[in-house]
Amino acid sequence: MVLSKRERYVAIVSIIVVTLLLSDRYIVTPFLDRRAQVETEMQSLLGEMERATSLFKRRNLMEQKWQDMVSGGLVSDASNAESQVLHAVRNWSQECGLMLSSMKPERVVGEGNLQEITFLIAGTGTMSSVGQFLWRVETASLPLKIKEIQLGSRKEDADDLSLQLRLSALYLAAEAQASTAESAQHLARGSME
Repeated sequence: MVLSKRERYVAIVSIIVVTLLLSDRYIVTPFLDRRAQVETEMQSLLGEMERATSLFKRRNLMEQKWQDMVSGGLVSDASNAESQVLHAVRNWSQECGLMLSSMKPERVVGEGNLQEITFLIAGTGTMSSVGQFLWRVETASLPLKIKEIQLGSRKEDADDLSLQLRLSALYLAAEAQASTAESAQHLARGSME
């Protein structure tokens, strides 16, 4: 069968179009889909790598903080921990000019090696003294955490605030003190190597 020139052009164009459609369907589209999938996976893996790197950096910082807590304030006796926190709070309040009206420790039954004591603290002072006191609590080497805080104005149009604070302090149970000392020695040996 002999095709005319016009029919040959139509057949060639038809073959080219069908070839392009088939190559798009079976080659180009799957390639682009796979490329997008690889890009998404790469972004996900880069995010995971960033989080892991951050975790390793924080690990060194947290080990140092843990060592500071163990050496500077994490004691194995509830009464020593209570006494330590009460003395520190009194000293900070005097240094900052905060007048304490009450400090009441409450022992909390904890599970595991770390035990917790909660302190209810109430006082009055200027905004500056309250701010300095809170800064001292937050930056203390003692294992303290502010659980609740309530600030209120005592007088209208005056720089006189009332502060109610619930602090949480940690201490090691007696049996955990020995294991912590061993882990501290292990960490010290590991950081020297």
